[in-house]
Order: sequence, then structure tokens, then C-alpha cells
Amino acid sequence: MKSLHKYIALLGLGAIILSACNKNLLEVTATDRISTDAIESDTAVLEAFIMNRYLGEKIISNEADGTNPGFGRGFEYSLWSSVTDESMYTNDDATWVVLRGQLSPENTGATGSIWARSYRSIRECNYAKKVLANITMSATHKRHLEGELQFIRAFRYHDLIRNFGRVVLMGDTVYGLNDDLTKANLFERKSIQESMDYVIKELNEAIEKLPADNHQATWVAGRATKGAAMALKSRLLLYAASPLYNAGTWADAAKAAQDLISLNKYSLFTGGYRELFLTDRNPETIFARYYTKNANHVHLEIANGPNGYGGWGGNTPFQNLVDAYAMKNGQVPFNEDGTVNTASGYNPNNPYVDRDPRFDATILYNGSIYRGRAVETFTPKGQDSQEGNDNWNTSKTGYYLRKFMNDAYPLQNPWGNAGFQPWNYFRYAEILLNYAEAANEAYGPDVLPAGGTLTARQALNQVRARPSVEMPAITGGTSKDEFRKHVRYERRVELAFEEHRFYDVRRWKIAMVTENVPAYGVTITKDANGFVYKRKEAISGRSFEEKHYWLPIPRSEILSSNGQLEQNPSY
Repeated sequence: MKSLHKYIALLGLGAIILSACNKNLLEVTATDRISTDAIESDTAVLEAFIMNRYLGEKIISNEADGTNPGFGRGFEYSLWSSVTDESMYTNDDATWVVLRGQLSPENTGATGSIWARSYRSIRECNYAKKVLANITMSATHKRHLEGELQFIRAFRYHDLIRNFGRVVLMGDTVYGLNDDLTKANLFERKSIQESMDYVIKELNEAIEKLPADNHQATWVAGRATKGAAMALKSRLLLYAASPLYNAGTWADAAKAAQDLISLNKYSLFTGGYRELFLTDRNPETIFARYYTKNANHVHLEIANGPNGYGGWGGNTPFQNLVDAYAMKNGQVPFNEDGTVNTASGYNPNNPYVDRDPRFDATILYNGSIYRGRAVETFTPKGQDSQEGNDNWNTSKTGYYLRKFMNDAYPLQNPWGNAGFQPWNYFRYAEILLNYAEAANEAYGPDVLPAGGTLTARQALNQVRARPSVEMPAITGGTSKDEFRKHVRYERRVELAFEEHRFYDVRRWKIAMVTENVPAYGVTITKDANGFVYKRKEAISGRSFEEKHYWLPIPRSEILSSNGQLEQNPSY
């Protein structure tokens, strides 16, 4: 099956072709890059250059194992979840500085590549857009490519806005070394309102220009469609309406999600929640990054597997997340004061039974059946504890990651035979949850908005009713405030490890609470009567301050602007 990566390979082929012999041996043509002449005169090379913009440049050393980064962080050794209350990365990988609230402009840790990579990509899109305007090709296809560039550029601005807040808007200008790069307007950060308005306008234009579907011959899977642009618009308008941004309305956010739902093009995957993340091109996927042989991502199974299996125990879930999963009957296991909700059926001596089915599909815990045996995180003598093999890779939390793991891939010696799971940038469940949140905030849980096809409650319950999940419906009688809690629960468990939690707790302005709770794990001791479970602190010093709602701009960027680029407050 064709993929975007095969078309991106044209760039490498072009470099070889363009290195033809020249009679003047002093005139050497570089063979490691495409010449601007080729890009500006050959439509196939230009299109390959445009498709390559879905990838970004490797900026820091601890990223891009296998292939270059895409948008956000995606499948790296340390996932974005490991700078949140979802998980920690056992061997740090520049994430602990975030968990401990030690970020600074001089020490940006795993977050340090976002600013530079995004602006580099924006300039590349502007360059391609300028070339596209002056090259001869089919008007319809040119229009598609224009929309594609506007979408990619909007996605880069989305990454900037959600991490830094106010951004510098570059317009369509392509700045070069011959330009005056000291002008103040090059470093003027616009308001969040202006930034959001600009990107939404770009996305509206992209929606009109992009094709509705991917096609093997002309628009392969992995390239943006109208649905992808509508999904990005839905997310951005949800952010804009949220308390941190205060730059939009919940009604607009609800309408953007409804517009995508009304396409009747996407649906929830019915083949199982765990299988959803292993299945390419399923009906729930709106926009994803696909991987192929020789264009793979991190080998997830060995990178995250338990030490007793020969894994490296990378991203390990916190007890904080484990405790968040409701019981299968829909009741929460703990009261708000932390005491056990006895009415829920939760048993502290058998804590993993009868939980929301997404728990078992997401987290490996003591007793989980994995690759032919039960996981053993207990002591003494547990195979996946600090008394097991390769104990330097033992989880500090007492849990391991199951979500995204493909049991068909080898865990040991996987090189070249794993790393092919798709990374979903947008899937239909997110859109339903966007709608549920925005519609509830704008109208309440049970009002059908004008032009709408479902209420906030109906959207939420669709996600809960997915085959293999089948959690009880959230029934009527709940207020807007009560329903908000259900929405936030659903986003936490349905979208776990998919780069939402970091931004959700910030846009809701609850991070001063959630990110200051100690990072918990569990110690499990086996005795003659079974297991004894004791909560522990998995990593010390977890801290969040008001300034951490936004990331610091790297000091190097401030210095290169000669101090004209304004730093985020309190850094």
C-alpha cells in the first residue's frame, strides 16, 4: 500500500539525479539536498517538497529515532504523557525537569524543540506557497496543494499557540539572509485572540481547498483532507473558548465539532479499544501519521516493556492515573476526600478488578496477562520488579504501558520488525468529546442546539458505548457543572497518552491542583495471604507554578532577536 513516506523518498531520488557530472570539476552540485532550481521548475519535486513538510527537523538529540518528528511529539522514547500526571519516563530523557517544575529558558528539557521546529516549518511552507503560485500545473491540484500548505502551517501555529500562548505571525513572507532580520516586527508576539483568528481563517480556507478523501493515485493516506482541517479547527476553537485562552465562544467550538460530525464520514471503531491504536486507516481515524518498513518510529514494545520481558520500562503510568479509572458499573472508586467509595464495589485488596475496560487496555499492572504470562511487579521474586532481570529498567511506579503495544511485534531484537503503529493526530472520539464539552458549556447537557444533531450527553455516551468499552450511559438529571466532571473524566481515560492531558489541565486552569499532587506509584508485597498494596511517591519534587501554564521560549531565541522577542512571564 502506498504511503506518504514513499513519496517523500522522491526527495532523496531527486538529489541523486541532480548530482549529474559537470565538466567544470570546481562546480560541485550538493548530493544531500534538492536544489531550489529543481523545486521551482519541476512540479513532481515541488510536490514531494510540500509533502515532506509533514515532517520537521530534528532539533534536540533525544528525539527522532527512526524518522524525523511530525507534529507535536508523537512516538518518541519519552512520550508527552511523561511530562504530565499520566506517566513518568523511567530514565528521565529530559522529562523530569518538567515534572519537577524546573523549566527555564536555559533548560527547556524535552520541550526545547517546539519553537524552532515550528518556525522553520512555517518558513518552508511560505517558500513552497510562493513557488506554487508561479508554477504551471492543474488548477484543481494547485488548489489542493495550497490548502495542504495552509493546513500544515496552521498545525505548526497550533503547536506554538498551545505551548507558548502569544505567537509571532509571519504571514506569507519568506525571509532570507539578505533581509533585515533585526526589524522589530519579526519578533512581535500577537495576542492570543489575534493568533487564534489568523489560524482559524487559514483553516477555513484550507477546508474549502483540500480534497474530501485520500486516494491511492493522487492523494495518499497521511495527507490532509477537509476532515483533517475541520478537526484542527474544532480543537483550536475548543482551546480558544477555554478559561486559559478566553479568545472564543463555546458555541463556536460546538458548531465546529458539529460541522465535522455532520459529514457522516467518520465513526467510532468497533473492533476493540486496544486494537484501535494498532489498526491503520480505520473509520475512526481523521488524520494520522503512518509508518512503513525503513520509515518506522521508536520500537515501542522493547522501549516500554517490563524489565522481566527484556523491556526497558520507559513510559510507566502513575498511580494518579490508575486511581482515575472508574469501576465498570460507572461509579468512581474514591470519594473526593480520597477515601474508598464503598458503594462502587472497589476492593483495595483486589484493586484492578472490574474497572473501566479501557484501564486494562491501557495499563499493565500486577497480574495482567501479557505475552503468555502474568505481569509480576510484586516482591519478593517478581519477574518485573526490582528483583527481576535487568532491574535497572524496573518501573518506578509499579506499572507499565500497554496502550499502543502490538503483541505481534517482537519485544526482544525488534530492529526493523516493529515501530509501525499509526499515530493518530485526530480521531472521531476526540471530536465527539470536543462537542460534548463545548455544547455543555454553551447550552447544558441536554439541549439540542439549532442545527445540531445530538446533545452533549448523547455525544459523550456514544464514546462510552463503544463496543469493548460499554460503560454505563451518563443519565439525565445532571447539571452543567456535574456533567463537566463526566466530560473531563472521559477525556482523561479515552484520550490517555495521546497528548491531550498536558493541554487539557492547562486550558481548564486546574493544573495548579492536578500538577501539584505528588507523583504516586505502588509497592506490592506478596505474602501468604496474597498481595499487600502500598502507595509510594514514584518521583520526588513534583511542582507546578502559575508561570508553567506556558512554556519558556528558549534563551537562544531571545538572544538571537537581540532581546526584542518577549519572554513569557516570570521566566
